[in-house]
Amino acid sequence: MPGARSSRTTRLEHHAGTRGLSVARLLVDVLAGPLAGRHTLLAVCPNSVAVTRAALRAARAADTPLFFAATLNQVDRDGGYTGFSPGTFAAFVREECRNLDLDVPVVLGLDHGGPWKKDAHRTDRLPYARVFDEVLRSLEACLDAGYGLLHIDPTVDPGWPGGVPVEVIVERTVVLMRHAEAYRRRAGYPPVAYEVGTEETGGGLDHEGRFAAFLEALEAALERDGLPRPCFVVGDVGTTLDGRAFDAERARRLAARAHAFGAVLKGHYTDDVERPEAYPAAGVGGANIGPGLAAVEYAALMELVAHEARLGLDSGFAGALRRAVVAGGRWRKWLRPDERGRPFGALAPERQAWLIETGSRYVWTQPDVRAARARLYAHLAPHRDADAYVVRRIQEAILRYARAFNLPGFMDRLLAALGEGGASPAQFQESTA
Repeated sequence: MPGARSSRTTRLEHHAGTRGLSVARLLVDVLAGPLAGRHTLLAVCPNSVAVTRAALRAARAADTPLFFAATLNQVDRDGGYTGFSPGTFAAFVREECRNLDLDVPVVLGLDHGGPWKKDAHRTDRLPYARVFDEVLRSLEACLDAGYGLLHIDPTVDPGWPGGVPVEVIVERTVVLMRHAEAYRRRAGYPPVAYEVGTEETGGGLDHEGRFAAFLEALEAALERDGLPRPCFVVGDVGTTLDGRAFDAERARRLAARAHAFGAVLKGHYTDDVERPEAYPAAGVGGANIGPGLAAVEYAALMELVAHEARLGLDSGFAGALRRAVVAGGRWRKWLRPDERGRPFGALAPERQAWLIETGSRYVWTQPDVRAARARLYAHLAPHRDADAYVVRRIQEAILRYARAFNLPGFMDRLLAALGEGGASPAQFQESTA
């Protein structure tokens, strides 16, 4: 756990240690037991320094645990698009926690750890053996950095254009987990938690039948190999990157299957979802947000650009950002079928705007963008703290999810459920047996 060593985090780690559990697993067990149907744990994709800092400040304000869900695109051994490796990301979070005197558990997590889940795996046309080895090395780096949650997701393979068979997904999931557990034990690291499954269509587990078949086969394979039961299972609850629908009935069915498996359901693509307050009652135990926070960061920066213009100044930030997004080329993966093959400038203006907003997270660390942002902040320095404004806007967005998921004050309820008031330890053990 990267957070500052405090009385409450130490006590929580003690509760986990005496049960031989990771902190993440303990949180999920409480969520599925005495606090069932009341809360949804929040995971933030750290797609920028500002988002990372805002998430930690939101966790402090809400007094709730925080999960980070870092993709291999964002944080990896090569620095990802954030510039962070797992080790430098963990060090940054530790330092921020110390500065904030943060007294809640902060769990670093890998999101979508699997072959071809990193853009470079596809653009470099790497063969399967090389891609799989790259993922193994990344898992090791995450464990070395102190990550507490690993999402194992081998649901994509260009060699299976019709979708990877369930038995192959199960086999690869077990191989990746087996490697992570063997590496963890050799290194003497404490237990970690696992997340499996995906919400993605086109080879994922988006159909309920495949979801159920995956869990049934995985359960048998984990028992056979003596591997730990994952604590989160990702399911398709109706949300998409650019859609807001949440299917509560579907979520309840998937949550029931996940509960029978010994895990809680997790929803991805939670950004801007309709009725986020419906998540806890539907049994969704965890939710990821990320691209929407990049949009909040983008909107805040555009407001600062407008302020700069009113002062008669021009940092060139908007132009630098647009050029970097277009040159980066990642916008192509979000094109609709009727848009593919068309140059960026030929797309509808509203689609160009959306793609710049969505793709901004990929280029915040590009030299030209960073330099223009520094000029923007310098132009505004006599009038406002631009950096603090951006972080505050993102923090406010995160807190809206925290409130919808009933997370403010969660630490007190968590410790009470563990026997430090309210429920006794025996009651907790019975409820999660």
